[in-house]
Amino acid sequence: MLIAYASKTGNVARFVAKLGYPTLRIESGRERITHPCVLVTYTTGFGQVPPEVRAFAQAHRRFIRGVAASGNRSWGPNFARAADTLSELLGVPVLLKFELSGWPEDTERFRQILSTLEEK
Repeated sequence: MLIAYASKTGNVARFVAKLGYPTLRIESGRERITHPCVLVTYTTGFGQVPPEVRAFAQAHRRFIRGVAASGNRSWGPNFARAADTLSELLGVPVLLKFELSGWPEDTERFRQILSTLEEK
């Protein structure tokens, strides 16, 4: 399963690097894919989806099987809220919300989720 991701501070990049799956870094939103993926992003502002991620998601909605987002728990209800927004926009599940670059448990849990998605 391809992981399409955006990372502003490096936290998301560090998280996806631990997973051992093929990746595509979203930088402009104009990147192209032709097969299923999961989308992993950071949350910006007060819980918003980064503009390049929104553009990529809208262009590739038929390929996106689920979303995950990084955030900081000190944001309270806006913690990793980009995942919720993308989930609603695309009609796909929130697979995981993780803090910063994730804990080892987050990495293992996400690997299990990806494995389950690949079986479908």
